[in-house]
Amino acid sequence: MTQTLRDADENGLHDTPHPPARVRWAILGVVLAADVLDLLDGTITNIAAPTITHDLGGGTSLVQWLGASYALALGVLLVLGGRLGDLYGRRRLFLTGLAGFTTASVACGLAPTPGTLVAARLVQGAFGALVVPQGFGILGATWPRAQIGKAYSLFGPVMGLSAVGGPILAGLLIDADLAGLGWRPMFLINLVLGGAALFAAARLLPHDTGDRTTAVDLPGSALLGATMLALLTGLIQGSAHGWTAFPVLASLTGLALFAAFCHRQRTAPSPLIRPSLLHNRGFTSGLVLGIVFFAAVSGLLYVVSLFLQQGLGRSPAGAALALMPLSAGIVIASIACYRLIARLGRRLVLIGFLVTLAGTLHLLALVAASGTGPWALVPPLFVIGLGMGACFGSLYDVTIGDITPAEAGSAGGSLGAVQQLANAVGAAAVTIVYFHSGGGEKHATTVSLTVVAAITLLCCPLVRLLPPKAPEDQHH
Repeated sequence: MTQTLRDADENGLHDTPHPPARVRWAILGVVLAADVLDLLDGTITNIAAPTITHDLGGGTSLVQWLGASYALALGVLLVLGGRLGDLYGRRRLFLTGLAGFTTASVACGLAPTPGTLVAARLVQGAFGALVVPQGFGILGATWPRAQIGKAYSLFGPVMGLSAVGGPILAGLLIDADLAGLGWRPMFLINLVLGGAALFAAARLLPHDTGDRTTAVDLPGSALLGATMLALLTGLIQGSAHGWTAFPVLASLTGLALFAAFCHRQRTAPSPLIRPSLLHNRGFTSGLVLGIVFFAAVSGLLYVVSLFLQQGLGRSPAGAALALMPLSAGIVIASIACYRLIARLGRRLVLIGFLVTLAGTLHLLALVAASGTGPWALVPPLFVIGLGMGACFGSLYDVTIGDITPAEAGSAGGSLGAVQQLANAVGAAAVTIVYFHSGGGEKHATTVSLTVVAAITLLCCPLVRLLPPKAPEDQHH
């Protein structure tokens, strides 16, 4: 947030006249609506995956691709989307991204086969990556600096409510089976929601020309995208259909492309990640911890949803409601820890890891003992949510604790992209453990939770590699 304001001042955005207050609030509503759409579509397949695979087929590989494809495209292109907004203008990229996102959502809702659905999810994530980075820049250009804190303060509660409400909405729409369409309305509803947001954005967002001198590393983005796509293809296809020539070749291709991406980052005039950041031990430690932890908890959410539906026989809406304590824990901890990070620094990250571990072990014990009655899961899921909420903001706030102001923009974009890529990898990797454990749903869930607990435990001692504190101005 502080860096966004600093960038706005450097670009002269606060020197331009600001629109009237009612227009500013309407612009904030448009930006929030776009971010809510992105968050909803990033989480709905956690609940819908069993229903979709029952309808379309595709088996375990479709379950893994449903969440991974969206997060993959969003993560790979997030930094590029921000640069393109600087280059061509934020209004243009916001409108283009929102129109493409809405169209891709309709394609998801009409998809006749698993392959077309995954392809539509990739396109949906790609257009989402054009929309999301523009929001703070648009607000910086339209709100006076003295008042913009009011606008930013709404993001946490709105995103938190969306995280709770998204899966519930998806579950209710699936259970309602509107016009016999099953799961499809949860995507088709974006035609109304996205269309309304697009109409409002076209009327309200200020015109800007962009800066044609902005450097954009298209080859680097293409290499990163191809790397992740090849590695995930090898991982998912190999686990689902055996390690034949195709998944092995895809994995080897991914490794080769990753080497090419690393070389590009060292030689490109304007790389996606500043090389100086990778020489910063605190930043690289936070980057690695973020990948590992967020991948683990992303996989945990997927596995718990599968267990609730396939193991306990709950409906999609019932599974979504059962996950409400976890979402509530995330929201509560995120709000409560916002002020604590300035005082506790990296100790808050460790507390978050330990609380997540405690909740996971409690849930593991209940599943292993078949103690999964209607209310038995509430305490461990709530505790897991508290731990995740304590980590979500604090881990990355601490990670940028000793970087320079000139590196802040690149660092923030890189960390946001890494979190999405971790979601993609986690959704695929932990569900591989789930589907290949054998012995029924209970055993599969037990093994998966054990893996998540082990990963979380391994993260704990590595916290000491992080910078001790977040930047001093981060929470003032």
